Amino acid sequence: MRFRSGPLQKERAMPIQTENLHIAALRPLPAPAALAASLPRDEAVSRTVADSRAAIRAILAGRDDRLLVVAGPCSVHDPAAALDYAARLAEMRHALSDRLEIVMRVYFEKPRTTVGWKGLINDPHLDGSDRIEDGLPLARRLLLEINRMGLPAATEFLDPILPQYFADLIAWGAIGARTTESQIHRQLASGLSCPVGFKNGTDGGVQVALDAIRSASRPHSFPAITAEGRAAIATTTGNDACHVVLRGGHGGPNYGADHVAAVAAAAAKAGIEPGIVIDASHANSDKDPARQPEVIADVAARIRTGDSRIRGVMLESHLVAGRQDLRDGQVPVYGQSITDGCLGWEDSRALLLDLAGAAATRLRCAA
Repeated sequence: MRFRSGPLQKERAMPIQTENLHIAALRPLPAPAALAASLPRDEAVSRTVADSRAAIRAILAGRDDRLLVVAGPCSVHDPAAALDYAARLAEMRHALSDRLEIVMRVYFEKPRTTVGWKGLINDPHLDGSDRIEDGLPLARRLLLEINRMGLPAATEFLDPILPQYFADLIAWGAIGARTTESQIHRQLASGLSCPVGFKNGTDGGVQVALDAIRSASRPHSFPAITAEGRAAIATTTGNDACHVVLRGGHGGPNYGADHVAAVAAAAAKAGIEPGIVIDASHANSDKDPARQPEVIADVAARIRTGDSRIRGVMLESHLVAGRQDLRDGQVPVYGQSITDGCLGWEDSRALLLDLAGAAATRLRCAA
């Protein structure tokens, strides 16, 4: 068989495209250092972050018998409402600081099982335009304003690159149930400067979080970007302030006394301090925000008896109870979540007071 020459030879001479086949566009981002220089933290902000990190470390290690409380919206979508909430929470932090270490939940990234709004950084205009270049300065500016109130901030770390832009303003971080098993996120946690909570897996299994703590406490080397935005190899020292967050799973809640005892026993066998934090939301409340007070009441009762294994709690809380869907042409309800449902402010305030009372009793028991 003879092959024809001509057009086929020309086709073979053409370069074969093998990269960027599904990339529609690449837009530049400022280097992390450039964003930090344009929105710098001052001495007061740095002190708020550093002092809260130190306090949280002491609480998680059992050296401080106060209770860590991470409270705030499921995710921030309206900076004005977030600052309104922050001002109220800052007052509670000041009033209850002898019993509670209150930190505001300021979540900018929303992990998705399939599709949906991915958070303020990814889509700050809530319109699908995905203007990350607008979201990053908006997020950093908001964190600066919250910290200037004397209120430290907490967030979930999802994308491994984004922490370079705002992690210096975070007092406590979380790795979510979907990413606790991820090697990338364990490596990331090993280099973060703040305490990090690993949530149990979506199936409710806690061993994956204990394994993550052991991994993140060790040194790692991995590809990263520098503050100047260049590709580099990060070598970490390991993070000794990692701990477990119990958030329930497919099998149901896991905040009960038997669950806490089982986690403490498994951690002891593994030779680690679990620093147990209980998330009153998610599967622990059957994804019903109105059931969070039931969870807190149970946890607070055990704290009152002197149970020192519970070091902290988490609440999904906003100005207005419940949640809403964004609809074209309709003004959203001010201060109400657009992701998971939250408790309203008055109910949240009551829970904070209850937790402060429980922590006070435990402090007296420890004295």
